[in-house]
Amino acid sequence: MGKLTVEVNEANFNETVNSSKPVLVDFWAEWCAPCKMIAPIVDELAQEYSDKMVVGKLDADANQTIIRQLGIMGIPTLILFKDGKPVVRITGYQQKAKILKQLASHIGIDN
Repeated sequence: MGKLTVEVNEANFNETVNSSKPVLVDFWAEWCAPCKMIAPIVDELAQEYSDKMVVGKLDADANQTIIRQLGIMGIPTLILFKDGKPVVRITGYQQKAKILKQLASHIGIDN
C-alpha cells in the first residue's frame, strides 16, 4: 500500500465506498504483472488528488465475494465509486493521462 491509499477488503468495503468523496478502488493481485505496472500510477493519483477522492486497493485473491458481486473478470480493474455506486470502470493497464481523462468530470478536475 502507498502512504495515501487505504486497504479495502470485505469487512470495510461498503463503508469505504460510501464516502463523502468519490472513491477509486484498485482491484489487484500479487501475481498480476499489469497490476504492478499500474500501482505507481494509482499511488500518484492518491497523492495528487487526495483532496478530491479517496484511493483504495483491494486484493482480488483475498476478497472473492466482492470480485463476484461487481462482475470483475480481469485485473487490474479500477472502479470509481460515487455515493457507493460505480460510475467509472477501467480494466487493464492504462496510462495516467487516459485514466485521469475518465475520472476528471467525476472528481471535479479539468483534464
